[in-house]
Amino acid sequence: MKQVHLTLQGKGGVGKSYVSSLLAQYLMAQGQPVLTVDTDPVNATLGGYKAFNAQRLELMENGTLVERHFDTLIEKVVSEDTNFVIDNGAASFIPLSFYIAENDAINLIAQHGKQVVIHTVITGGQAMRDTLAGFAGLVEQMPAEARIVVWLNEFFGDIEAEGKTFEEMRVYLQHRDRIHGLVRIPRQTGSTFGKDVQLMLDSKLTFDEVAASPDFGLMSKSRLASVRKVIFDQLSTVL
Repeated sequence: MKQVHLTLQGKGGVGKSYVSSLLAQYLMAQGQPVLTVDTDPVNATLGGYKAFNAQRLELMENGTLVERHFDTLIEKVVSEDTNFVIDNGAASFIPLSFYIAENDAINLIAQHGKQVVIHTVITGGQAMRDTLAGFAGLVEQMPAEARIVVWLNEFFGDIEAEGKTFEEMRVYLQHRDRIHGLVRIPRQTGSTFGKDVQLMLDSKLTFDEVAASPDFGLMSKSRLASVRKVIFDQLSTVL
């Protein structure tokens, strides 16, 4: 069954486009067809990757976001025989979430033979509480037909509050039956692993492109290959 991967989180700057790029790369590595779509009306980060040839969905008219433009996205999803990775920005999070619920879009996609997977990001650091709240709201809004995968992005700090990890928090315990899987982006040494990942993201390069690039040294390539394996191993059990 083909899948439609939607990255949704109301907080900006927490790694949504990174998650979308990882999903696209994983599917491509498995030899699966994938079409990437960037719906971010402000920062079209995924669209900056040449390797993905991402399509841009224009949502704005005269400075106003028009929810009806999501019709074009849903029609494309149900009509094309491929997997989708859809990167959605914080600015369009509420409109898209409302559109999905109001139009029963996930059930419609399922009726056309595709599985919808919602990916949401929870991050450490200052944005942790906002992303936890965004996760809780998303779970309550999304219908049961949608699989929900939670990405624990420790790049900005440990995801921990009052000595409790995410799996020990009330918000997880309340909604764990809705969570299809967890993917952890582990916190690593900032001056080595962190710097390599940031350079890869800033350059809008995939892991394969990094491996072939003269701009990355031997140790950087080795570290990024390790990051790739950690993420892809987790995705192999979740997707």
